[in-house]
Amino acid sequence: MTSLVISNAEQIVTLEGTGPLRGESLRSVTPDARASIGIEGDLFESVGHASGGDSEFDASGCSVVPGFVDCHTHLPFFGWRADEDTARLSGIRYETLHREEGGIFRSARLLSEATDEEALAFSLRLASEMLRSGTTSFETKSGYGLSIEAELRQLRLARRLAEMVPQTVVSTCLAAHAVPKDGSAGQWVGQAANELLPAAASEDLATSVDVYVESIAFALEHAARLHEAAKSLGLRMRMHADQLEDGQGGSFAARWGFVSADHLNHTSLPAAGDLAASDTAAVLLPGATFTLRQSKKPPARNFIEEGAIVALGSDLNPGTSPIRSMPFVMALACRLYGLRPLEALAASTVNAAHVCGLGDTLGRLAPGYRADAVVLDVPNFEQICYRPDHDPVVAVVCGGEVLHVAPGAEGRLRRGP
Repeated sequence: MTSLVISNAEQIVTLEGTGPLRGESLRSVTPDARASIGIEGDLFESVGHASGGDSEFDASGCSVVPGFVDCHTHLPFFGWRADEDTARLSGIRYETLHREEGGIFRSARLLSEATDEEALAFSLRLASEMLRSGTTSFETKSGYGLSIEAELRQLRLARRLAEMVPQTVVSTCLAAHAVPKDGSAGQWVGQAANELLPAAASEDLATSVDVYVESIAFALEHAARLHEAAKSLGLRMRMHADQLEDGQGGSFAARWGFVSADHLNHTSLPAAGDLAASDTAAVLLPGATFTLRQSKKPPARNFIEEGAIVALGSDLNPGTSPIRSMPFVMALACRLYGLRPLEALAASTVNAAHVCGLGDTLGRLAPGYRADAVVLDVPNFEQICYRPDHDPVVAVVCGGEVLHVAPGAEGRLRRGP
């Protein structure tokens, strides 16, 4: 007997296959109608037909999708920057706020002034909100430290946060986010490569390294230096690329074999082709585009039609994307970038899991995969992209446990002895 059955679903979207969904494998995905799912322990046991569970969740009239994987957040952090949003709405540019020591520098100050317990409590509330909106896995990162010890502190906070939440969490060392005021970009990257990354690796604080390549931050030569150091330590490499200008970051990341290039608002069409020809994922962050009111959008349709791996993330951060709901991110991706609902779903689950290095264990409704699933209050999952202000989540299953049931839906759950 299975431990949990999700029964009578009107639709399930398994995203079956192997590896990330791209090109023809993405176009061939077909949802299943009127199906059930069996879970044993923390893994899916059967998908399509299941009965006789110790516990049962009645998903009549609902659709079921894999748990959302948020592959790009800036947790843990402390405090918000709402006044900067008001300033941008008044015409002040993000770059101006950054140069005046707002933005990243301000978040670094806020985190430094908070105690560990304050920062963890603040971030834990956000992680709990993420779970209720269907996020069962997410990435954390540093980048609000701007000194060796402060970056390591943030990574240690991320590890403690991971121990406090039911979600699967992976951590990234954003070693080059902003240039510290007491040095140059080159000096800081040298310190990061020689001191920060080895320390992070020795404590198992991160699986990936990230770099912010923009004229207000770091250059491609710095990305190359960090890539060399990361590779020597067995760490994967990511890049914030082409968000504010075409810095050729997307093409560079593809040619150098980075795991992902993120943002990509100003990426050129030739660079889109480079990404499509590579295994570097294009991580799109429409929450930042929405918050910053950017008119320039990534060439998302080119990415998809040319066969790139496309993933979505919330970019949850206190300044440029104070957004933690992946259903809302999916809706933004469809509205702003032209993704189709199925493309947005794959980008928010199996492809995002691939970016996090978890693609073989979660992100699909498939036997042997981690039992993370979201029950939606619509018979066709596409409606979550159609109604962006509606909370569609009826229930969240995380690691085989029903951890959230929406108010009014409690009667759908029958718990076993």
